[in-house]
Amino acid sequence: MFYWVMKHVLVGPWLRLAFRPWTRGVDHLPATGGAILASNHLAVIDSFVLPLVLDRQVKFLGKSDYFTGRGLRGRLVAGFMRGVGTIPVDRSGGKASEAALRTGLRVLDEGDLFGIYPEGTRSPDGRLYRGKTGVARLALESGAPVVPVAMVGTDVAQPLGTVLPKPMPIGVVIGEPLDFSRYRGMENDRFVLRAVTDEIVYAIMRLSEQEYVDVYAATAKARLAQGLPVDPTPGGGTPERRPAPEPSPQPETERPER
Repeated sequence: MFYWVMKHVLVGPWLRLAFRPWTRGVDHLPATGGAILASNHLAVIDSFVLPLVLDRQVKFLGKSDYFTGRGLRGRLVAGFMRGVGTIPVDRSGGKASEAALRTGLRVLDEGDLFGIYPEGTRSPDGRLYRGKTGVARLALESGAPVVPVAMVGTDVAQPLGTVLPKPMPIGVVIGEPLDFSRYRGMENDRFVLRAVTDEIVYAIMRLSEQEYVDVYAATAKARLAQGLPVDPTPGGGTPERRPAPEPSPQPETERPER
């Protein structure tokens, strides 16, 4: 209930007025059943604008810091995050990451939409960074379709380090669902997980038209903090000199009529 009140009464109308969101491909979103929304991540407001343009509720993972703040402000933030369906995740990895994965599987099993950012953190410069394989494992273990999403212009409205975004039009582009059932039972194969992740990131790249960088976004942020260039090799290359990820070949299938 709180989610819908926030969306339609308290916050949603103001967001629509400020950002005048435009959309493309919303009809690609499944009308029912669990699905993974895999999006690029440019700004904090991504998690607010995407649900705003969809009829179905989206549940996101959120860093645990949002839920552990002290004082009145900390409690308000934590209450807001829980109210809009955000699920806390500990970025330290290990058992905490496993718990987050299990939570995502539960959300999908309940037939809900689960939003995830394959890059793991916001892009430091508006480019698209290498995806982490958690999204692939989630897709293979759940069997849910992966819907690629591109947020457009949120980094301009809210540059990294900015608290209050500036009003301006923001776009959301949604691609056709990706089916990875051909890899069923292979969720523990790290090469399969990398191939699936790269295919998802490739789909996001096609939608967003971002430049792809084959480095983790967290690594890029660390290098910037040290005054080092993001790209480890000259000319925007990478240690492996890998190109942007290519999609795996799939058999031709007819898309069911809606």
